[in-house]
Amino acid sequence: MVLRRFLFVLRVGAPRLARLTTAPAAREQPLAGPRTIPELGAAKVARPPVPAVDFGNAQEAYRSRHNWELVRSLLVLRLCASPALLARHEQLLHVARKLLGQRLFDKLMKMTFYGQFVAGEDQESIRPLIQHNRAFGVGSILDYGVEEDLSPEEAEQKEMESCTSTAERDGSDTSKREKQYQAHRAFGDRRDGVISARTYFYASEAKCDGHMETFLRCIEASGGASDDGFSAIKLTALGRPQFLLQFSDVLTKWRRFFHQMAAEQGKTGLTAMDMKLEVAALQESVAKMGIASRAEIEDWFTVETLGVSGTVDLLDWSSLIDSKTKLSKHLVVPNPETGQLEPLLSRFTEEEELQMTRMLQRMDVLAKKATEVGVRLMVDAEQTYFQPAISRLTLEMQRKFNVEKPLIFNTYQCYLRDAYDNVTLDVELARREGWCFGAKLVRGAYMAQERTRAAEIGYEDPINPTYEDTNAMYHRCLDYVLEELKHNAKAKVMVASHNEDTVRFTLGRMEELGLHPAEHQVYFGQLLGMCDQISFPLGQAGFPVYKYMPYGPVMEVLPYLSRRAQENSGIMKGAQRERQLLWQELTRRLCTGNFFYRPA
Repeated sequence: MVLRRFLFVLRVGAPRLARLTTAPAAREQPLAGPRTIPELGAAKVARPPVPAVDFGNAQEAYRSRHNWELVRSLLVLRLCASPALLARHEQLLHVARKLLGQRLFDKLMKMTFYGQFVAGEDQESIRPLIQHNRAFGVGSILDYGVEEDLSPEEAEQKEMESCTSTAERDGSDTSKREKQYQAHRAFGDRRDGVISARTYFYASEAKCDGHMETFLRCIEASGGASDDGFSAIKLTALGRPQFLLQFSDVLTKWRRFFHQMAAEQGKTGLTAMDMKLEVAALQESVAKMGIASRAEIEDWFTVETLGVSGTVDLLDWSSLIDSKTKLSKHLVVPNPETGQLEPLLSRFTEEEELQMTRMLQRMDVLAKKATEVGVRLMVDAEQTYFQPAISRLTLEMQRKFNVEKPLIFNTYQCYLRDAYDNVTLDVELARREGWCFGAKLVRGAYMAQERTRAAEIGYEDPINPTYEDTNAMYHRCLDYVLEELKHNAKAKVMVASHNEDTVRFTLGRMEELGLHPAEHQVYFGQLLGMCDQISFPLGQAGFPVYKYMPYGPVMEVLPYLSRRAQENSGIMKGAQRERQLLWQELTRRLCTGNFFYRPA
């Protein structure tokens, strides 16, 4: 089977990882008495309490910033809070460029929006900012922020061509994928309603190779600028999204089939990890459906594959798709509407198979380069119709490369209803298979688009009903991972949040669980140009904290800047705290005669 073969390609030849230095430069935290190294698995001994962090101390929060930087932040954040200005920002930028000319326009952008949210134009120009932030305890996550400037019509056309198979386009095959995992022209422009994430549209295999080279340069820049860096990648940049749609459809149907069997056994309402099916009853149900003979079914569920418990959980069930079993001819599921058995996989042309292979090869090249230069890779989350495949492919990379330490970090979107199940299943899989769990927890960047798409196409809304539900989900997932970190010194998590309450929650749980920042198990992350009052106090207290730092030429990152301005409009309408602290520190400096403050 095609997908089994590709998963096998990812599994073989796992290299041993070089040891990484993961902590940003920060003030050393004195340790009381001797302490064992957690990586060696020895028992932890007494250590000092988790340092206190004051997020209301404006002087400490902005001591790394010049006065003119405080003025710029106040100006930019104030402009971002103006709905009238944002509604016309594209026209205003166009007029400014015509009036000023390209050179002066670039200077204006670097003095304002570009300077606030973008690290620089290239690898050399970003180095001073990276080193400056490191001196104050803040590391970097590098991301080349360039996007192709496409019209909505061009984006729709590219999406429809790249998300449908040759057979679907020529009419020789009708897609059996569920509606959620089919391309829809009305939502072809994936940038619509997305305010904080770069978007890639497939053009050709050569274009994907170009994206891979860009990511490689970004990884090299991160490794060259510091010894503790991260780099971010998107899988939609590395191959044809048709593969991600089809694979996501397969994984979702296979999981749903498991839940149907669970319902027959009266196991509904349980969390994913608590849902265990009796093997005998499961074999009986599968045989009655006519999927395979009883002898073949018994061969699926052996002591070698499932152990001696007599039950099957969702991880066992999911493993039946991979290369350990011979299920290619049996990968069918019942269609709930027709009652008929349907194959999970569509046929691929030879060229489509080659495109899928190349996508996996590009992922492998990036992971190997990250290993070589000592940089950790964060695989960004994307839309829900791509995400099951992205998460599964990331998991395969983790199996291969997270041997000694987490090199590959998966991203979990906590605005999703199934976020907790996804986190707990992956943590348990890492335990069973012995690789190092690495995760980034975010709330999510595609909420408006996801809700609209689900409502118009007609499938269940995957997003939590309210913002409060998303906060609760984030804290629930985070608490589970922190509990895992207490017992597993090699597991790591990035708390990627601008929410001060979430950061305080994390610090409180670290104190309760005895997770000291010197152990470098819990990282924090915020976007460049936002929430310095959270990032820098954390860094100066000794916590590993990072700024997500996009870079690229001025004109080529304008699409990114447009969405960042829109994102800030939503944030700044609801919270004035950052601006108040900026004013407070600027006023203090001016009132004390410190007109030319220099960070030291």
